[in-house]
Amino acid sequence: MGIVELAESAGVKLRRSGKTYTGFCPFHSNTKTPAFVIWPESGTWRCFGECGEGGDIFKFVMKKEGVEFKDALKILAERTGVTLAEYQPQAPEQKEEYQRLRNLLEEAATFYRHHLVSTEGGSVALAYLMEKRKITRDTIDRFSLGFAPNGWDSTLTHFKTKGYSESDLLDVGLITERESGGYYDKFRNRVMIPIRTEDGKMAGFGARILDPNDIPKFMNSPQTVLFDKSSILFGLNQAKKPIRSADQAVIVEGYLDVIALHQAGFSNAVSPMGTAITETQIRMLKKFSRKIILALDPDSAGQKAVMRGLESARSSMDSEDEVRFDAHGLLRHEHRLSADLRVASMPDGLDPDEVVEKNPDLWRQLVASAKPVVEYVLDTLIAQQDVNDPKNKSAIVTRMIPLIEDLPDPIQRDAYRQMVARKVKVDERSLLAIKVHEKPSLPRWKEKPVAQNSGQNKPSTLIVNGNENVEITILAILLQNPGLLPKLDRKLSESNLQSLGWQDFNSTEMHIILSLLQRSLEQDQLELSKFVEVNVPDEVRPMYQRIVGQRQANSLEDRLLDELLRSIFAIRKDRIKKELEQISYLMKDPDNATPAKLSDLSGVMQAHSMQLKNLDDARKKMTEYRQK
Repeated sequence: MGIVELAESAGVKLRRSGKTYTGFCPFHSNTKTPAFVIWPESGTWRCFGECGEGGDIFKFVMKKEGVEFKDALKILAERTGVTLAEYQPQAPEQKEEYQRLRNLLEEAATFYRHHLVSTEGGSVALAYLMEKRKITRDTIDRFSLGFAPNGWDSTLTHFKTKGYSESDLLDVGLITERESGGYYDKFRNRVMIPIRTEDGKMAGFGARILDPNDIPKFMNSPQTVLFDKSSILFGLNQAKKPIRSADQAVIVEGYLDVIALHQAGFSNAVSPMGTAITETQIRMLKKFSRKIILALDPDSAGQKAVMRGLESARSSMDSEDEVRFDAHGLLRHEHRLSADLRVASMPDGLDPDEVVEKNPDLWRQLVASAKPVVEYVLDTLIAQQDVNDPKNKSAIVTRMIPLIEDLPDPIQRDAYRQMVARKVKVDERSLLAIKVHEKPSLPRWKEKPVAQNSGQNKPSTLIVNGNENVEITILAILLQNPGLLPKLDRKLSESNLQSLGWQDFNSTEMHIILSLLQRSLEQDQLELSKFVEVNVPDEVRPMYQRIVGQRQANSLEDRLLDELLRSIFAIRKDRIKKELEQISYLMKDPDNATPAKLSDLSGVMQAHSMQLKNLDDARKKMTEYRQK
């Protein structure tokens, strides 16, 4: 099945236009401009409209069905009658052990659920949920909420009688070891909230106090082989389809906020479980939508985490246990991930669950009016100080300029300088005179790799395109020299060019390998290239082996960097020229002759032309430098 047949089977009405096919993009609402284009020869597609997405046949299925690469591969195999060999894990005994521990957690959820709805002790918890938090029985059932009995060994005793050992219970975080010896229940007299992975598998629990004298207010399962709070989002297993449908994910701070929002029909809400959002979690959400809203309480730790990092001192950020996103970090990752991150503040004194209970329309309004990160930080700083005081003006501007300079887009930088000048009431020229000090680097965070085997010999699912060898060369250099990636991105940024991203590669397999390279820089457990090797999905391994098989001669780092830049310039120039030709064709189409449609296409053409100019300027600059 080709990309044209696949798109048509998905309901996209296509019209042949020379060597391409055009139609309305199926991934966003659009009845004005048929800006969805397919190139049958390369098996690729691109939207020149709102979403700007593109890729190969696998990327189309992944986006349309909301699935991972391996599932897209299965879907296409079923439709074309191809039989895929089943993946065999490297260590079946480990998989069996993990499944046994997940079964234990499932049984624990049932145990806690029984104590909530069928015991006298659980009646207080049930009343708290239904009367104080206004959570219905249907919602309680939907999220499998429970109650941990108020005893030191109730859970321990119950599961030992069912054949589980103390070691098993310790491995999943249900019990804690005493310093004096022995064990006791970790969760006691608390509302229990099962936490599941994206695909619905049990990972751990969140627990809220009922007795106001207990501490802490919220408690998560400890770090285990199944539970890593930095790579799980509470509610995502139920929010995936609503996020895709709404084309927007909303991040709130608490489990009960997520539950209340889902109950009210806002099922695109998730929570990072009391910690600051990590880039891994943003990547998880971006599979379903690039639009991500952080809905924060004005006095919350989450808001403080966004505001952090505006000062030069960052000692408070160096926490080994949790990663905190500052405003700089959000902007950097927003650009690198091609995401749209915005921040929405709740009214004073109200949590999201209270807002949606009192006025669902207000919730819609708050989310719809979420501000870009820079604007949010500026408005927050202004709200805290008298902007008529010259010293306060200076303080605000001094904190805002480094943030603005983090932006890779010169147009955005100009726009935000104008915004700061206008809101703080200063001359914009004075902002240009401020020198920006060296930007502090973000702390690294740990990410547990998922073991994969070396894969089986499966036919490679490659899509042929004219730049494939160049794209393989780029990834081959980076796999052998992963430390070059941040230097490469910095060089591109200095030339007002976008960081290396999925747009530079036609193959979804290459998208996945690039993503692993980027993630390797965010962990410190494995050597960078080893991290990629360990985590390559089995379905992508044929492409990975092909890339690593292309050995590069030992070269100086500068020569490798030059080769990377030249390769990227070449594939981007080729792609942009083809896309400019397609946009020009679309503008000549009688169906696009209205002023509004022509204006939209003209804006896209101008942006592409600017990219082409930046590429040419960067290439000339590099040539001049080498000649010196």
